[in-house]
Amino acid sequence: MYKILSINPGSTSTKVSVYEDEKKLFDETINHSEKDLNKFEGIQSQFDFRKKAILTILDKNNFQLIDLGAIVSRGGILPPLKSGAYKINSTMVDYLVNTPRDHHASNLGAVIAYDLSKNLNIPSYIYDPISVDELVDVARFSGMPEIERESRMHTLNMRASAIKAAKKSNKKYEDSRFVVAHLGGGTTLSVHKEGKVVDILSDDEGPFSPERSGGLPGRNLVDLCFSGKYTKNEIKKNMRSKSGLEGYLKTKDLRKVEELIEKGDKKAKLVFEAMVYQIAKGIGQLATVLDGDIDAVVITGGMAFSKKLEKMLKEKISFLGEVIMLPGEEEMEALTLGGLRVLKGEEEAKEFTLV
Repeated sequence: MYKILSINPGSTSTKVSVYEDEKKLFDETINHSEKDLNKFEGIQSQFDFRKKAILTILDKNNFQLIDLGAIVSRGGILPPLKSGAYKINSTMVDYLVNTPRDHHASNLGAVIAYDLSKNLNIPSYIYDPISVDELVDVARFSGMPEIERESRMHTLNMRASAIKAAKKSNKKYEDSRFVVAHLGGGTTLSVHKEGKVVDILSDDEGPFSPERSGGLPGRNLVDLCFSGKYTKNEIKKNMRSKSGLEGYLKTKDLRKVEELIEKGDKKAKLVFEAMVYQIAKGIGQLATVLDGDIDAVVITGGMAFSKKLEKMLKEKISFLGEVIMLPGEEEMEALTLGGLRVLKGEEEAKEFTLV
């Protein structure tokens, strides 16, 4: 039996869970106020603050670090990597602290995990980091030589959902062919073929979501960028947090949108239908990557709890084959099960290098 600590630092929260093999012992989230976070100049300066938050949760649950068999963390924004587990080593920590591709709270996860595991003399891993990139060569072309498509998606939850879907179908993930849709605050879609994520629609290419714009008409976007109405940062902020349902209906909460529809709000109904329409269109687009030979379409993320969305989406995509609904975003479970597969010898952790 292995006890595994999983940690997931987000922009305004720190999530912590401890499992014994597949059994969850506890799972908690500490939400950090803007006031607390504004005290720090950058992400790395939050190290002691975030570490203390993790230790506080463990202490609250009367859990002793000495009982751990391993620590697994959400991966930070590293160079492009293959999917799966990576041992956290000094090279990874140095990269995340000193030369990260981007500054994000998830960068702290591996640094804290490494610090704790060294003192305990136990292994620490990251699993399915944000930077997983297994795109096939033809998927990298954007149409403009100056811009190459990148792999940015909800890797952790989507691969975990695909692995679950394969088990439901009594198949190995490595032998399966799925289109997976993560429907959350941001929506990303991916194609899983023989154990690799070979193509995607990122949250700035595909459907709009509760707060993000998705793909936009290029000429109109260029005109808006040079209109003088917005700065570069304002455009980016509008695309990522003030568009989608928030932009059209002034709410990011899908439940509130459904309440508006029930009350007869025609605009809310049309916006909801447009979002589902775009999700279905994106799934159909990615189905062509598998030549229509699909084991299942897997729907996950917070919006997958909506029965209204499920019904409308299935009406549009069921012709593609089985639709498997796996609502929610079980990131902590996904981290834990990834680490557990390594500890049990079912999967081998890769060595992180910069070569």
